[in-house]
Formats: sequence, structure tokens, C-alpha cells
Amino acid sequence: MAAAGVHVLIEKPIAVSVQAGERIVAAVNKAGLVGAVGHIERFNPALQSLRTRIANGDLGEVYQIATRRQGTFPARIADVGVVKDLGTHDIDLTAWLAQSNYISVAAQTALRSGRQHEDLVSISGRLANGVVTNHLVNWLSPIKERITVVTGERGAFIADTISADLTYYENGTIQTEWESIASFRGVTEGNVIRFAITKKEPLKAEHEAFRDAILGKSRDIVTLEDGLATLRVAEAVLASANEGLLINL
Repeated sequence: MAAAGVHVLIEKPIAVSVQAGERIVAAVNKAGLVGAVGHIERFNPALQSLRTRIANGDLGEVYQIATRRQGTFPARIADVGVVKDLGTHDIDLTAWLAQSNYISVAAQTALRSGRQHEDLVSISGRLANGVVTNHLVNWLSPIKERITVVTGERGAFIADTISADLTYYENGTIQTEWESIASFRGVTEGNVIRFAITKKEPLKAEHEAFRDAILGKSRDIVTLEDGLATLRVAEAVLASANEGLLINL
């Protein structure tokens, strides 16, 4: 398509392998075209609001980003496991929220449904800015869950990307006088706020961003380079699980 002069929006992951992804990036850039990857979670209104609030310092220093993405197996997926399918969502959105790249990952996978690819993964990682990450992803749960928890020095945000709700759990400023309870808490419980946010359809927002990038109005897309970085992390996750080692990126 690059040779034909066509701008491309590629469904995630960008390619089947890092090597194939590198060829795509090179071809599109050489042709001077706009290329984007369909990591749609970046366009979820709850996560967009969360990213803005993190960047504004609402949490202070960010300590940890943890995600849970689980549900039943989609029969249409036959060529990859849960890491490159669902897991790439969490890898991308985490680096995007923190505005920092992964520097290491360690992972465990399992095959429980009789398929040739993994259907469960647990990932622990670290970003360049020191944020610790955790991702639990599987196709084995009867409960559909899409949760992102960001914990920092002032409290925690919880984003539910199914309902596009964002809730803030603030660290309290009032000390409890009940000693048997106070002894179990590192911080005190403060106010809980669920934000009222404009809920725009993520797929529509993604396509509008791609259109605007083609027209030169903005560059609010998941670039091919972003997609390639996510794929590199996903392959490091699989390597870690296969070799039983911490993988440095």
C-alpha cells in the first residue's frame, strides 16, 4: 500500500514480528505517508482524561500502573496468543499514560484451553521513569474486565474502559484515632470522586485522528514507531516466559 501512495491505519499489533514491523515502518516513512496503528484504548475517554490528570500532577509522583484485561476466548483469534492480541493494549496504554518506555519485563504464561498459543499471561515490568507495571491478561475468565489502576503519592485512579468511567481515590488528610485500624494502613482513606467526562465513541475518535493527521491538522495518532515499540515489548514478554528470565529492553 505504501508503494501505491496510500496512507495506512493498521490494526494492532503492527505486524506478526518486530522484523516485519520494521519493514512496514521503513516503507511508509520512505513514501512520506501517514501511518498509524489501531491501539484504540488510547482513544477511550476515561484513559484520555486519566492521562491529562497524570500529566497535570494530580497524583504527584506515579508509583505503579496495573491493568486487568480478562474475559472469554474470542473464536475469531487463531494466529496469536493473548500477549500479542489483548496484552498489546495494556503495554501500549501503560507507556502512553506514563509517557515513558519499558526498560524490563518478566512474565509467566499458561496454555489451558488446548490451543497452540498462550491464553494467560502475568507480566511485571518497569518503565524508564521508575514506574512499576503489572498486567494480568487472559481468555479464561467468565468475567469481562478492562481495568487500569494508577497509584501515586496522592492516591489512585481507576479507569474502567468498558463503561469509560474514571474514579479517583484520594489519600486522606485526616488521621484516624482508631489505633487498631490505623496500624494496618500506610495511608488514610480520603474522598472518592467519579468524574463526569464526555464519552465519545473511541473508534470514531481514532478514525477522526487518523483523518486529521492525513490532512495535516494534528498528529494525535498512535504512530508506527509507537506500535513497533509495543510489539518489541510483547516479544520480550514471550521471551521472558519461555526462558524464565527478566528481559531488559
